[in-house]
Amino acid sequence: MSTAIPTRHPAGRTARPRRPRSLVPLLTRSAIWVGAAGVLALWWTDTSSVVGVAGWSTDAGRITGLLAGYACAVLVALMARVPVLDHTVGSDRLARWHAMGGRYTVSLVLAHTLLIIWGYALTSGTGVVDQTSTLVLHYPDMLKATAGFLLLVATGIVSARAARRRMRYETWHYLHFATYLAVFLAFFHQLGNGADFVGHPAARAVWYALYLGVAALIGWYRFVVPVRRALRHRLRVAGLRYEAPGVVSVHLTGRHLEELNARPGQFFRWRFLAPGLWWAANPYSLSAPPHPRELRITVKAAGGHSAALTTLRPGTRVWAEGPYGAFTAARRRSPKVLLLAGGVGITPLRALFETLPGEVTLVYRARRPEDLALRGELDAIAAARGAVVHYVAGGAAEASSPLTARALARLVPDLAAHEVYLCGPPGMTDAARRALRAAGVPRRHIHHESFAF
Repeated sequence: MSTAIPTRHPAGRTARPRRPRSLVPLLTRSAIWVGAAGVLALWWTDTSSVVGVAGWSTDAGRITGLLAGYACAVLVALMARVPVLDHTVGSDRLARWHAMGGRYTVSLVLAHTLLIIWGYALTSGTGVVDQTSTLVLHYPDMLKATAGFLLLVATGIVSARAARRRMRYETWHYLHFATYLAVFLAFFHQLGNGADFVGHPAARAVWYALYLGVAALIGWYRFVVPVRRALRHRLRVAGLRYEAPGVVSVHLTGRHLEELNARPGQFFRWRFLAPGLWWAANPYSLSAPPHPRELRITVKAAGGHSAALTTLRPGTRVWAEGPYGAFTAARRRSPKVLLLAGGVGITPLRALFETLPGEVTLVYRARRPEDLALRGELDAIAAARGAVVHYVAGGAAEASSPLTARALARLVPDLAAHEVYLCGPPGMTDAARRALRAAGVPRRHIHHESFAF
């Protein structure tokens, strides 16, 4: 049976004024579209006329090829973990843009390949098979481009949702690195064969600048910065603490951790230098506000990597990439805040519960009362700041489940006026979003950062 156990305290602090929304997401999307328009302009200025079916097919292949080349650079840039994007747009939104862009990119690459082959075959009066063989074997850099094409299509297949469900996060993550190799292999054929680049040094210079700029972002933020921080902060495991069945907190110590500028609600990608763990960097949120000498994560055993964290020994070296994410107090606009957690989704919300100013209510759902991790800490925070906590334990099908508009409105008066931070398993968060929207909470006031891959 589902039970709601409220802990109530008088209202406390005065809310801060509303903050203006960041323009970075809008500016980023605008920049991407402006770049795409510039790519189309490159084709337009270099094309005097298009005649016949062969001409239309060939020029459609040119357009899709240019857009595919541009999209490859954008895709890689979105995953470069540039702080200004990650902390304003949010890691999950960047990942969604990347996934959506990946589908468009693979489609553009396929269209480019088929249209160019068909157009060239019509122009030369040869068959499609003969023309394909000629392009691959006799045109500059086309063998490398063909290998890149096959790698990109294969990456698209393993990134499809149905395929991702059947593999571990670590396997998918490392297979995804094939995208870098695919882009590298395909790059040179664009300049060697592209009619818009051959004999056009200005266009070539812009294309080189685009790709070298993206490569610099990747090299700096995904390789140089993590190594520098690992050497600077020298993180180590200080100890473990079991919080609930299958849930463990990992306490970490290090030096100069205030320089990380981590904020409650953010996460790092953690690489534990222990047997069986050193090769994978997995995302886990901070479950307590960051301290100059200590950080803490709380993890549920949901896979091989997370289950293995229970075997960590004090003194184990740790590399932490981050902090990442925009699931922070910077998103708050309303003086009233609802934190809605499911299962181990309590981890970033526990840190926010302690630090968010204003009137804060926490609703924490778990399958069983014993699965309510960090409950003692949550009660102490609620008492100290004068907040409200509702613990809800029971199966998702229970009639008293809080994941309906009516149930949430009973737990949280004036629900529509609240800013909501939501974190939990995908099924729970989907149901919660529907319930919140039905209860009148504006979409822009519902904040959710997913770590699903």
